[in-house]
Amino acid sequence: MAQPTRLVAAFVLVVCFPLFLNAQNTVSPGEFIVEPPTLINLGFEWYIEGDENRNARVKVEYRIAGSGSEWKKGMPLLRIGGEHIERAGIDYTTPDMFAGSILDLAENTSYEARFTLEDPDGVEGEAVKTVTVSTRAEPKAATGGRVRHVYPQYYTGEKEEPHYPGLVSAYGGSTNTKGDWNVVAEDVVQPGDIIKIHGGLYQGNLLNYPDWHNIPFDGTYFFTAKGTAERPIVIEAAGDGEVIFDGAGAAILFNVMASEHHIFQGLTFRNVGRVFEAGRKHLAGATDLTVRNCRFENVGEGIVTEYAGSKNFLIQDNVLIGRDDRYRLYGWQAHREGLIPYGTHLLDSYYGIKVYGSGHVIAYNSIAFFHDAIGISTYGTPEKEQELKAVSIDIYNNDLHLLVDDFIEADGGVHNIRVMRNRGVNSAGSGISAQPVFGGPAYYIRNVLYHIVRGALKIHGGVPGLIAYHNTFIAENNAGSVHPNSNYRNNLFLGADGPTIIAAFPYTTPYSVADYNGYRPNRGPDSPENQFVWLSPAGERVGFKTLPDLRKASGLEAHGIIVDYDIFEGLKMPIKAPGEDRPGPVYHAVDLNFKLNPKANAVNAGVLIPNVNDLYTGNAPDLGALEVGLPEPIYGARSEINNQPFYR
Repeated sequence: MAQPTRLVAAFVLVVCFPLFLNAQNTVSPGEFIVEPPTLINLGFEWYIEGDENRNARVKVEYRIAGSGSEWKKGMPLLRIGGEHIERAGIDYTTPDMFAGSILDLAENTSYEARFTLEDPDGVEGEAVKTVTVSTRAEPKAATGGRVRHVYPQYYTGEKEEPHYPGLVSAYGGSTNTKGDWNVVAEDVVQPGDIIKIHGGLYQGNLLNYPDWHNIPFDGTYFFTAKGTAERPIVIEAAGDGEVIFDGAGAAILFNVMASEHHIFQGLTFRNVGRVFEAGRKHLAGATDLTVRNCRFENVGEGIVTEYAGSKNFLIQDNVLIGRDDRYRLYGWQAHREGLIPYGTHLLDSYYGIKVYGSGHVIAYNSIAFFHDAIGISTYGTPEKEQELKAVSIDIYNNDLHLLVDDFIEADGGVHNIRVMRNRGVNSAGSGISAQPVFGGPAYYIRNVLYHIVRGALKIHGGVPGLIAYHNTFIAENNAGSVHPNSNYRNNLFLGADGPTIIAAFPYTTPYSVADYNGYRPNRGPDSPENQFVWLSPAGERVGFKTLPDLRKASGLEAHGIIVDYDIFEGLKMPIKAPGEDRPGPVYHAVDLNFKLNPKANAVNAGVLIPNVNDLYTGNAPDLGALEVGLPEPIYGARSEINNQPFYR
């Protein structure tokens, strides 16, 4: 009787095993998530099961809702799943899903977005998702709210009513509240209220317990009221002179961790460790915080939240000036050599802006003289709850100058981190960091970086989901440790003849892509002979002298080209970067021309990428950040607060 049983089992195995395999390769759509929208971008996630052979794709189309116009083509969503991140105790494997963004939309506009899941092996379930979602409107003061006025302590002129002795009193709605009465707040600001700060200096006496400003000893203003989207609480300059909040050396100036829907605009902050304490991990954090058209001077940090529940910050058109050296570029560890000892005014600044959470916009800021300019918190393993993940974060059109470490750090981001059209000049660390991101995509699009000591990209810990399109990187590309699921197209990597390679391709997945990029190898006396390094399927790092040699062995860069500095209208190679024991020169962005020579071989050498380079002007898109014939982006603060703070 055993033999017939074995025959039946064998029959079932032979007949059904192909069906079993097909069932694993077919794709089943699961939960579809619309991430918090930002002013100009939308992010989406679509979880799936199956598709073990990873040949499914999601086609993206979009149009203005109700327009009836033809659908525009977007970038396909990124297929994610099975990539592993391990660093600093983190042990995380990305789930099976798709994620991606629709970019550069109009503010405060409703869009239809259509997503079509396709798989040659079959789709089991609803293959098409159509959603309607609106981009955010920029927050603004409501009409009809109460207006309160604050004047400097020794102001003697006529005052508008109602007026209060200091910002604490105006926020709490009580007068004569100094000393023992400093916590009295009998008429706290309500949604829609506006506090107008009149021109002058606001500096508390931290050693005087009945200080006029009601901020003795710690020097911190605490804001805990709750505005609304339609009626935010506004604290702004009255327009009759510069408003300066001087922290007098306090650790924290404004604690807004318990606040909602606050707008700070037109103010100057100086002489403080951290200006805005906006969130602490697992404790509390602000939501819907707007800081706009402000100036930060001589500060350790500008705006920081590391709270997963923080959301929808708008940090825009600000100038942030740190305390680090203004005249020379030091290596990252220069203080260890005694060049920059701690305890002086140097190396006292950390981040200009650091955020965690979702829906944040960091745009058109000018930032200089910090350790890092902009970053996402290295938070660790993402929270399980969707609303607590670091998703849908925009960092664009910022102007970044003279950093000790990195211009922008996407570290800790999960999905749809969008780093676009930023300019960075002089970094003793790396250009853009990702160590790690947790699946991605992390979009690096049309960024211009120049004079970087440790390479344009810092990649550690696995880092799946990098999408780098149309960047101009004037630095050796030390691509860091191995990483999976990456996509590099239409970039320019130009070396500065340093003692390193120009490009590494340590891809651990066969579905990573590098093509249509331009390279200028390092040719210095200490530069390695093999300028291109590839991680073979056997896990061996293999070096190549030429791009054709790399192409033949790896299949990468089928359309890649070699370029030189003559591709630009007049840009020169930066001189040798500083070492850890010697300073380097400082370059100024206003002296640098990153536009391409129309006759260069990098012109018309790219590939079409929907929703990224649809407006190309020639026969094909150009390589690098700037397309010939199109205007250069605006970098940095657009407001009238001295928007060129770094230049001679």
